[in-house]
Amino acid sequence: MLPEIIEFLKDKKILILGFGREGRSSFRYIRKYLPEKEITVADGSEQELPDSFTKGIFGGGYLSNLSDFDVVLKSPGISFRDVTVPQNVLITCQLDLFLKYAPCKKLGVTGSKGKTTTSTLCYKMLEKSGVDAVLMGNMGLPVLDFIDEVCGKTAVIEMSSHQLEFTGASPDVAVITNIYEEHLEHYKGGMSGYVGAKLNIVRHQTENDTFVYNGTQGLAEYLDVNSLKSNVIAVKEDGEIPFKAENPHLIGRHNRHDILLAFAASSVLGATKEGAQRAVEDFEGIEHRMERVGTYKGITFYNDCIATIPHAVMCAVSALGANTLIFGGMDRGIDYTDFARDLENSSLTVLIGTKTTGHKIIDMMRANGTRKKLLKAENIESAVRLAFENTEEGGICILSPAAPSYNEYKNFEEKGRFYKECVRRFGE
Repeated sequence: MLPEIIEFLKDKKILILGFGREGRSSFRYIRKYLPEKEITVADGSEQELPDSFTKGIFGGGYLSNLSDFDVVLKSPGISFRDVTVPQNVLITCQLDLFLKYAPCKKLGVTGSKGKTTTSTLCYKMLEKSGVDAVLMGNMGLPVLDFIDEVCGKTAVIEMSSHQLEFTGASPDVAVITNIYEEHLEHYKGGMSGYVGAKLNIVRHQTENDTFVYNGTQGLAEYLDVNSLKSNVIAVKEDGEIPFKAENPHLIGRHNRHDILLAFAASSVLGATKEGAQRAVEDFEGIEHRMERVGTYKGITFYNDCIATIPHAVMCAVSALGANTLIFGGMDRGIDYTDFARDLENSSLTVLIGTKTTGHKIIDMMRANGTRKKLLKAENIESAVRLAFENTEEGGICILSPAAPSYNEYKNFEEKGRFYKECVRRFGE
């Protein structure tokens, strides 16, 4: 007997749109059950076809044939901002299919920042409480890679706005950590399109489901929570954690709130106070999120390259008491006026800006007058050199970009790892 998801797909004309990590995962899953089915893959760059039953559409016109298919399995990184979706074509994605067909309980986490930390804590809290759970999703773990092993388990899924954009189902427990301006260039309508995608995590819940959200920030601007069918839990940032929660990887007000959100969500599916406490105690941190690189020449360096919005940067600066900030990346048109003011009022003494937004913000601060030492760097390598030259011994330097990395790097992971390599190389 074929799985439900394959029964749904077996007679459809399928296009896998985007043939990177998630697209290849979708292909592997379908091919496992339908070894001779014709599948078409489309990508902006040339790709090697995996077998003789697969067709390819590559290059600049790869989005022009959507109407030829019944089902389009879209990868998260492909923007439909300027794409007209043809009628009678189902645009879907791995997450949508998983939520509709996976035979398990589902706990989903989204938000502008804190998704990975909160998802990981939910998973650990359940696991330490004896609940058989699996962690997957936006942290590089495509959900269809797990669908055959989750029966009877609890899936904890980190969900990005890109994954949620074409999702027509919601998890049993949904979490929104916060909402700030991000990825506006990806969506029709900018901020409204971005928030609309995020809200799909709760939009399809029933009275048997639970929605957990940031009660301090609130959602009134975007959503009337009283209109939801699900059980709603608002978690305030200054709420009291009902167990001991001490861990050097979870310092700062924002991490404390992530703990509160994670416990509120995971306890619905069986997490206990004792299990949650053990999960917090054993938490090993997230790479690129306030990650301690080490102390070199008397300066302690942190990698916070996952922080692509100003709010996340200021949370990290405040939590660490940083002296030097390296920041900057791709310009996506965000207004940095408030961020420049926050930097001026912070504990930071040295600001090192990289292209493009770092240079832009430094120019803004110079024009307004500043007490800070402002330095422009051509790249991460020169920024690290400047940090060693200008940070006092005993000080703390953090890379926290407040912008995406795509102007110079494949992703924030590549940028963060290169930063760590530079710190260690120059710190010898």
